[in-house]
Amino acid sequence: MKFNQHYKATIGADFVTKELQIDDKQVTLQIWDTAGQERFQSLGAAFYRGAECCVLIFDVNAHKSFEAMNTWREEFLKQADPDAPDNFPFILLGNKIDMDGGNSRVVSEKQAKEWCALRGNIPYFETSAKEGYNVDEAFLCVAKTALANEQGCDLENYFQGISESLSGIEQKGFCAC
Repeated sequence: MKFNQHYKATIGADFVTKELQIDDKQVTLQIWDTAGQERFQSLGAAFYRGAECCVLIFDVNAHKSFEAMNTWREEFLKQADPDAPDNFPFILLGNKIDMDGGNSRVVSEKQAKEWCALRGNIPYFETSAKEGYNVDEAFLCVAKTALANEQGCDLENYFQGISESLSGIEQKGFCAC
């Protein structure tokens, strides 16, 4: 995926597909953007149904967007109605880390990691869509998480096992994928 300077804001919902090779398996992601605006929340049930993973994204330069993560997470669970809501996989992205050289940042990496830890150690990435920083890594984690969820893996042990196998490797993000 590539940043588009002429991108127009999503109204309602939009989606893109991306194909990835994970181990020996071809995986096709359908990535739905539901705009993040409360007036479109009622559309959620149709878009969330059948999801294998949910990516929550906030702007590290806008505390209000970070505060909304609880609401968006709960709204997703309510509308998607997964079989095991307590174990449904989420991934959190703190975006726009490139903005203003980091001077306008109001949500720290520590705050985001603490939020994730309190919700079952949700994987966290700091990203810049504009610069392409950590975007591929984040969506590889999304794909692996969705694949593991689809196959009925115990995600807590799945992430623990990957984390242990990567312990000697420096990771760009906070995800154990």
